[in-house]
Amino acid sequence: MKLFSKLYDKVMNWSRHPHAERYLAGLSFAESSFFPIPPDVMLAPMSLAKTDKAFRFALITTIASVLGGILGYGIGSWFLDLIQPLISDGGRWEHSYTVTQEWFSEWGVWAIFIAGFSPIPYKVFTITAGAIGMLFVPFVIASVIGRGARFFLVASLMRWGGKEMELKLKQYIDFIGWFIVFLGVIAYIIYKI
Repeated sequence: MKLFSKLYDKVMNWSRHPHAERYLAGLSFAESSFFPIPPDVMLAPMSLAKTDKAFRFALITTIASVLGGILGYGIGSWFLDLIQPLISDGGRWEHSYTVTQEWFSEWGVWAIFIAGFSPIPYKVFTITAGAIGMLFVPFVIASVIGRGARFFLVASLMRWGGKEMELKLKQYIDFIGWFIVFLGVIAYIIYKI
């Protein structure tokens, strides 16, 4: 079944859209404070589609992500009571929130650097940083460096791979997609056991 090939073609078409940069900025901003989808899903295909603009896309993603992180910090500082049901009493983000608090107590500001590459959503780190009263300027500096490192790495890899990577990816996208689904099912079964 060619499900992932069709999705791949759609994503590559969206990445060439005249307003793609705005969509990338919006997604990056939202992901850092409340939205579940990481901006890499747009950054990577956009960087593949227009390798000459890959670093521009990474910069847009970094700036928007940090601005969204500032919103997340504000949510944690001033509106934690509103989102408390999601992070306590078995709420949706309770485990991630608890782990993030442990990381902050153990590593302090370094947790924000780590957050750029962590499987825990970045928004959990931004909200937690505000909730625990982390100093704002170090939070912003660490966010710029951590998020920037991640997004420029993604853009660099896509730029390096270029058209050849795009063609290879298109050739094997269905296999890769179904393999990831298979791994997800196995991980879920192991998690439930």
